[in-house]
Amino acid sequence: MAGWPARELRMFHIQTLNQIAVCGLERFPRERYEVASEFSQPDAILLRSHRLGAEALHPGLKAVARAGAGVNNITVPAFTAAGVPVFNTPGANANAVKELVLAALLLGSRGILPGIDWVRSLTALDEQAMHATIEAEKKRFRGQELTGRTLGVVGLGAIGSRVAEMALGLGMQVIGFDPALSVDAAWRLPHQVRRMESLPALMARADYVTLHLPLLESTRHLLGREAFSQARPGMRLLNFARDGIVDDAAALEALRAGRLAAYLTDFPSPALMREPGVVALPHLGASTGESEENCARMAADQLIDFLEHGNIVNAVNFPTLVLERSGGHRLAVSNRNVPKMLGQLLSVLADANLNVLDMLNRSREDIAYNLLDLETAPDATVLTRLAAIEGVVGVRRLPPV
Repeated sequence: MAGWPARELRMFHIQTLNQIAVCGLERFPRERYEVASEFSQPDAILLRSHRLGAEALHPGLKAVARAGAGVNNITVPAFTAAGVPVFNTPGANANAVKELVLAALLLGSRGILPGIDWVRSLTALDEQAMHATIEAEKKRFRGQELTGRTLGVVGLGAIGSRVAEMALGLGMQVIGFDPALSVDAAWRLPHQVRRMESLPALMARADYVTLHLPLLESTRHLLGREAFSQARPGMRLLNFARDGIVDDAAALEALRAGRLAAYLTDFPSPALMREPGVVALPHLGASTGESEENCARMAADQLIDFLEHGNIVNAVNFPTLVLERSGGHRLAVSNRNVPKMLGQLLSVLADANLNVLDMLNRSREDIAYNLLDLETAPDATVLTRLAAIEGVVGVRRLPPV
């Protein structure tokens, strides 16, 4: 169990499992944190693409943070079961992805790449012959303009809303579909975006479709044979979200049947590599210096706020919960989301004559999380009794402020 008094005043150990931008590492105050890759039992783990499974769990691990949006490389259920929140950084790489989507829209609309390849093949011609050949043959690479076309945005979160705004600025019509649109995301969304009630409705109306969804069981192969059968003929598809959202075999069929005119993706697939109409990039969506720095700063700040105050923002497996500290002694308790848990926690505190000054309780699916500010400090006996309650998976006394 993390949080015994002997551990509260020592420095936090942050283990890095990938190269993290220096500007993010510098967020950790040196007087309270040590950051290194060699720790065997860290308080928190900070990573990017490293694969992290249950083997990383130990009794003192309090949190995991990924400097990036997707957490496919992390075995999240194992950490949830152990009461360890897994943080990500949604929106930190949004501008980088948005700009790459813009490039993909242009590459999918104009004969840019085949034109470049063809021009490079004209090395045997002199200047006069080259100019004459280009003028005679350039019609082979004729494309279409984006203005007036309809872009369908599937997923209207931090990235999708930016892409929608960008497309509106290009003179495109924008429609969107997101069955899980949050209130915050709805506020970010430009009012000109017309929301569709279903994916088939969007597919039937869009000249271009761009995906901005996490990879979940519910989104795996979301774009499959059925979805492609509903697409407007000649549609261009962009996938700069996650590998697995598009069924590659179904995309290949759609390309060959003319349902898809082009498929532009950040996730190369052997099945599609040599197919005409496919433009595959080597996972460049967040590969900018600015994006890596934004993700590193955001991940570090979230870890600091959690380790020092227990606040949770942008965890993929725990509820969002922020409680301002106004004195007192803070406890953080995570537990299974089952009835009567809060009553049992408060009963233990009451038996110890501990007065609760302030508290918050939130749940998310199978896990619940509590922050409690107490008038006096709980001792080790109280922490042990709380941890012994059936269904409690983590108890931590926060460092004093």
